[in-house]
Amino acid sequence: MSTSIPIPSVSELTLLKALWKQQPLSARELHDAVAEELGWSFSSTRKTLERMLDKQMLTQHTAHGVNVYSARLEKVGTLAAFARDFGTRVMEMAAPLPVTMFTGSKLVDQAELAQLEQMLQDWPSDEAGKP
Repeated sequence: MSTSIPIPSVSELTLLKALWKQQPLSARELHDAVAEELGWSFSSTRKTLERMLDKQMLTQHTAHGVNVYSARLEKVGTLAAFARDFGTRVMEMAAPLPVTMFTGSKLVDQAELAQLEQMLQDWPSDEAGKP
């Protein structure tokens, strides 16, 4: 697995999670889905969507005359990259995070949890060659 999966910011991850639950969504539908969590104006949501399009995290197409967005980043791969980044950069861990920390998540089902565990175990070491 490549470690080149972009690590979304917290707000980008919030928008991605909304899309992983249901997509495609219009900017207004996305804004309404995350309004309570982010507390943003609609223009802030639109600007973040534009940045996410530039980063190739999303795709956009027109449906019934309205621009709608879909996640381009795959859920389990993105969560694995996020977890790996957190484990290595924040927690300074050389070993993968234990998948048990994701047990009980409303974001992943059992099959996705197993896939996440495999991805975390198979992830190439960024520490290779370092003293």
